Amino acid sequence: MNEETFVEKYLNFSEVDWPKVWEATRDTITLTLVATVIIFVVGLILGVLLYSLSRNKSGLGRVGYGIVTVITNVLRAIPFMILLILLMPFTKQVMGTMIGVIAAYPALILSSAPFFARMVELALREVDGGVLEAANAMGATKAQILFKVLLPESLPALVSGLTVTTVSMIGFTAMAGVIGAGGLGQLAWNSGFQRNNFTVIVVATIIITLFVFLVQGLGDFIVKKIDKR
Repeated sequence: MNEETFVEKYLNFSEVDWPKVWEATRDTITLTLVATVIIFVVGLILGVLLYSLSRNKSGLGRVGYGIVTVITNVLRAIPFMILLILLMPFTKQVMGTMIGVIAAYPALILSSAPFFARMVELALREVDGGVLEAANAMGATKAQILFKVLLPESLPALVSGLTVTTVSMIGFTAMAGVIGAGGLGQLAWNSGFQRNNFTVIVVATIIITLFVFLVQGLGDFIVKKIDKR
């Protein structure tokens, strides 16, 4: 009886504006997919740079590694909501607006790319040293070692790292919605919390949760397919 009372009191799906829900879902998916592609490229380049500098024992290499490490650690340390607010002037200047889906990209990229870069660095470090020595003995260039040895050997770890990064970023997109960045986060805040419509919050939460399960499941499936160990 209590469960029925709770459902009747707090959940009324007839009050949900479903077209808005699907539009918000589309915005969240678009935001996540586009940001993931950019984060993968930026994070991969940054991770390879970190790995290369860490193996460079010269003074210049150590200084370069220290500088890149400090930058990535600072960006990772700043809470996403604070970073989102700090970047508002930059976002306005670069994106032309501080609201909407497009306004969330700078903060998402700057917060998630360093995280993925660290995972790339760790993945590359885990490659068997014997394989690298064999490639060097055969006269492989640095580019050949990178593209034909390091990246293929570390691919399962890279996909796993990208999956974790994407899942975390989905949560960031929801937080970005609170300040008008669109998607399910904004729907839950504006149409749910501010209008005291608990049903909309529940619907948005369920969709985001399903999206996370889908991304995690897809990532795990790909890792199992490409992991030859």
